[in-house]
Amino acid sequence: MKIAVLVSGGGTNLQAIIDNIKSGYLEGIEISLVIASNDSAYALTRAADNGIKSAVIPVKAFDSRDEWDDAMVKAIKDSGAELVVLAGYLTLLGKKLTHEYSNRIINIHPALIPSFCGAGMYGIKPHEAVLAKGVKISGATVHFVNENYDDGPIILQEAVGVLPDDTPEILQKRIMKECEQVIMPKAIRLIADGKIEIKNNITYVKE
Repeated sequence: MKIAVLVSGGGTNLQAIIDNIKSGYLEGIEISLVIASNDSAYALTRAADNGIKSAVIPVKAFDSRDEWDDAMVKAIKDSGAELVVLAGYLTLLGKKLTHEYSNRIINIHPALIPSFCGAGMYGIKPHEAVLAKGVKISGATVHFVNENYDDGPIILQEAVGVLPDDTPEILQKRIMKECEQVIMPKAIRLIADGKIEIKNNITYVKE
């Protein structure tokens, strides 16, 4: 199965996918395209280092979001990707793309949805909010994507304890390593194997 990976920053989750392909866990998975929202994303270097085709498609390069939406759909279609993976992608997708790839776009969010999610909750911000609220457990969520922030059916979640001496940066790194980089490859594997079923906006893992 070919996948397109959308990125905005360092690409640590992209690297986790690449590593899982190389290890054989994601056997049969090919990253056919990496799309970055800006040309300074280090994820583009990771793609180049691994011989993966990439493109930079920023919203600001187009006269309208509709034109940008069309360009995104075309790039992904041309790559042959069957699944779109948002790995630290910070731009809200357009309606054409979300409709064209309905239930074929997944995202990793660095918190346990429905808590600490939605517009503005990205990067370090969910971890800051978690610590400010004093919750005792946080983690990450992989979910399907629709046209609203963090609103699609949840696929997998993984939790870690919030420790008394955590800073937002320490918590972010632990969740990235122990949650995000574990459940994103697992979700891709389940989808590729046809083991995810959606009923009434709820996902079920088939045996």
